[in-house]
Amino acid sequence: MQDQYTEHSLQRLTLTMVLLNAFTTPLMLSAVNVALPAIAKDLSMNAVQLSWVPMAYLMASAMFVLIFGRLADMVGRKRIFLIGTSSVIVTSLIGAFSDSSAMLISARFLQGVSAAMLYATQVAIVTSVFPPAKRGQAIGLTVSTIYLGLTIGPVIGGYVIDTFGWRACFMVHIPLAVIVLCLGAFFVKGEWSADERGSFDLLGAIMYSFSILLLCLGVSWLSSNLSYISLAVSIIGLIFFFFFENVHKHPIFDVNLFFTNRVFTFSCLASLIIYTATFANVVQVSLYLQYLKGMSATVAGLIMMCQPLTMAIFSPLAGRLSDRFEPRRLASLGMAISCGGLILLSNLRTDSSLTYLVLALVFTGLGFSLFSSPNVNAIMSSVEKRFFGSANGVMATMRIVGQMTSMVLVTLIFTIVIGSVEIGVSNYDDLEKAIRLTFTIASMLCLPGLYFSLARGKMRTS
Repeated sequence: MQDQYTEHSLQRLTLTMVLLNAFTTPLMLSAVNVALPAIAKDLSMNAVQLSWVPMAYLMASAMFVLIFGRLADMVGRKRIFLIGTSSVIVTSLIGAFSDSSAMLISARFLQGVSAAMLYATQVAIVTSVFPPAKRGQAIGLTVSTIYLGLTIGPVIGGYVIDTFGWRACFMVHIPLAVIVLCLGAFFVKGEWSADERGSFDLLGAIMYSFSILLLCLGVSWLSSNLSYISLAVSIIGLIFFFFFENVHKHPIFDVNLFFTNRVFTFSCLASLIIYTATFANVVQVSLYLQYLKGMSATVAGLIMMCQPLTMAIFSPLAGRLSDRFEPRRLASLGMAISCGGLILLSNLRTDSSLTYLVLALVFTGLGFSLFSSPNVNAIMSSVEKRFFGSANGVMATMRIVGQMTSMVLVTLIFTIVIGSVEIGVSNYDDLEKAIRLTFTIASMLCLPGLYFSLARGKMRTS
């Protein structure tokens, strides 16, 4: 009885620790997106520099999530998780007190490195602590908490920005992060790592991280010849990395499933595409509402929460439906609805009604909800139990790389349409054009995503 109580207590404390972090990280992320216009004004940032505030974070997360996932298996998942939590606190303070665009973008990059430690360990810790019979529910709570953070972030962010200034949005999550540190250090006992430590794939880690870095830099240097060299080297590097990992004994990214499992491969590609198409919505809607509509950060945050709130409401329902109906059909329907929402957003104009915008955001959020949970179900049901860890790592990578690529698209369009100038009344027409063009391309991306979703085949039923 005592052992059962201890096990239950450990599960409860560990889940509390993970859920708090799963809430605070997206809370901070979405709050900063609301602060972009205020940041641009205070630090005199041009359109391209401003796009790097969210992209630096995502680029760093994409560069390091695989590395920290592998290190967590080797040295301990809780250890990496707590180091990541501490680092997020420190880098958030650096961001809050940044007095130049270079310092802020650097702080955001370091925040992304820190967050990568959390992304790489949250689900892994839950999986380590909970038995199979309780694991799904615990993971579901973790995902729902992430959506809750994304929903509340714009509202809290908008309020603290209007009340205390943009720097406060970098600190709203710190009290909860401190609680997480205390729980992990003093109450959550034990450590979890892989049964076989193996060796660290240093060459693969360098190859992958450097390729992601060159991809993002290549986009920002688009007007120069150096851009094409950077992009070419990046693509070649990622191709070499893919085949190198396939033959490595202890890879940081297990790509074997891509060669042997059509359902898994096409589901992951569909996931990459929908994150690329939809993630930058909040950034663009924030700019649209505060620049073109002249709204305060608080009001903009209330409107921006429509999409993540829709996702938080309907994702659990979509997950349950995917246990009864073929996930491929639900996910494909979701991809089609998201495409429709993006088409609506691509027709946004300065004089468009707020009702029209809210409808478009709800449409996009509903589509994403119908896609996300069934797609995860399809991925995990398409592999054997011994590949669950690898499949989870691949899903996290597809999500983060898709989010980063979404911001790369925004940076690319802003560079072409607006250029390296500050956003002001004189170029509002260019801003509207850039936003509409980005949403148009995003909606077109959903078409190959719909193909991959439909063509993946049925998931395993055994």
